[in-house]
Amino acid sequence: MTGRLLLVCRLLARDLRRRRVETALLLLAISAATATLTLGLTLNDALAKPYERTRAATAGPDVVATPAASGPAALAALAPLATAPGVTAHSGPYPIGYLMLTARGRTVQAVVQGRDDSPATLDRPAVTGGTWVRPGGVVVEHAFAAALDMRIGDTVSIDRHPLRVVGTAVTAARAVYPRADWRADAGSPLTESAGLVWVDRGEISALAGARPLSYALNLRYADPHVGTSFTHKREDGIEYTSWTGIAEANGRLVTGARLALLVGSWLLTALAVVGVANIVAGRIADQRRRVGLLKAVGAGPAMVATVHLAEHLVVGLAAAGTGLAAGWLAAPALTDPGAGLLGATGTPPPGLRAVVAGTALALAIAAAATLAPVLRAATTDTVHALADAATPPRRRGWRVWLSRRMPTALLIGVRVNARRPRRARLVMVNTLITTTGLAALLMGLRQDRQIGLGGAELANPRDARTIQAMLLVIGVLCALGLVNAVVSTWTAVLDARHPLAVARTLGATPAQVTMGMAVAQLLPATLGVAVGVPAGIGLYLVVSAGEQRYAPVSWLLAMACAVLLAVAALAAVPALAAARRPVADVLRSTPA
Repeated sequence: MTGRLLLVCRLLARDLRRRRVETALLLLAISAATATLTLGLTLNDALAKPYERTRAATAGPDVVATPAASGPAALAALAPLATAPGVTAHSGPYPIGYLMLTARGRTVQAVVQGRDDSPATLDRPAVTGGTWVRPGGVVVEHAFAAALDMRIGDTVSIDRHPLRVVGTAVTAARAVYPRADWRADAGSPLTESAGLVWVDRGEISALAGARPLSYALNLRYADPHVGTSFTHKREDGIEYTSWTGIAEANGRLVTGARLALLVGSWLLTALAVVGVANIVAGRIADQRRRVGLLKAVGAGPAMVATVHLAEHLVVGLAAAGTGLAAGWLAAPALTDPGAGLLGATGTPPPGLRAVVAGTALALAIAAAATLAPVLRAATTDTVHALADAATPPRRRGWRVWLSRRMPTALLIGVRVNARRPRRARLVMVNTLITTTGLAALLMGLRQDRQIGLGGAELANPRDARTIQAMLLVIGVLCALGLVNAVVSTWTAVLDARHPLAVARTLGATPAQVTMGMAVAQLLPATLGVAVGVPAGIGLYLVVSAGEQRYAPVSWLLAMACAVLLAVAALAAVPALAAARRPVADVLRSTPA
């Protein structure tokens, strides 16, 4: 037993040293899928933790109470709550006006809250730039200021009253832009998208004019479970919003991005399986002679399978750690800028669930992609393994008749795929998955990414993060698909160099050989593109809510042509290099 284990370890170390490029490609393929899954699983924490830090730093309340009434009636309704049983602290009531703000030529809805210049017991907004409120000035919520491109020193107007922007701040007592809940009438249960600003308490009545003011009262309870037992509720004409409800509203900003990352991780997982299977198939094909030698000296199928599986599982385990680290480091890119929370760029390390899921995914990819070729190699006859022959094409009468009428380049491409049908299927799946992701991205780019705030439209931060996540995923998807295509074409050229040399001795020109290898890749790739375009459109429609706009046909056709041109170019370069090698040298070389 010890001797067999030592043999497995020696063969494993030898293969990893001799095949460094292939090992690096395996590591890259599995790490990409693991990193994307990790990013999707940890994205909620990436925004939940900053909200908790913001709540702690700003003395965030447990519950915010807003009455349906306005004016003196609202103050009368809130008065008993400050001394209610279980309440340990309160601040306010603070006057609130649902007004219109004009900045840089755009007029939008704004929730205007009147505040004192002295610190409050609860809800002390943290100033991120400039100063706190003072007469003649306005402080803008950080994310809202970023959406309007407002800077300290700018002049804005609230209901035609000019004010100077004196600072930006964040708070945990109200959701960030665009979920500040603007109401057409004070006390209305219907809310609309808006941003939050603070002004001097003594000026809000003049800003509101004839519009009635609403009020908000911040409460803290002795029992911490009060703030977690509900999100929103209405009792006796008063609307209560807990801190968990505010955190949930902030979390909705990343739901689209998280879904895009999770769906992207599925696509990357499938693409990683294809890539790993392609590399593994090539490696095991190169190692057929070693399989035959192992069997010739007495190794059984279990020993042969163990030798090959151990190598790829070790690579999968290393890729799990690399992918987890990459996903953790990439998370801040999707929570900044403009998250409107303190420490939004900080990301906690992946939790136990993400670590287990990422490790399981990496090992599953390595095992799933390796199992079939390993079992095939382990059960291969010893004599056949030592001969190392490719699968001969099945010759039938109609096929022979058809092949005699094919152009030379097409005939070469068909014969190359007939010798290695499994590789052709992998090329088709690789192209299908890549095209699916690109078609879904084009659908996403076609949608309207603006959000209406009354008189103007601003960028929707939720959609912006979703597109950012999609671009990240599709970028990795295309890179991995490109790596798979390069590996597939080089493997195909190396595997077919002897048949191609024979074709050249029978009269095929280097140009025909080059075109033949391009055709060998284009035939399955064309099928993959034809299926991938509608699959990408359907995938986007399934995971997206509401009515969606379709990407223009010209976009989809241009994308499909670009994919096929890339496949043809990647196949032509190594084929052209191989075609320049003298035929005699190729025929004298030892079979791979």
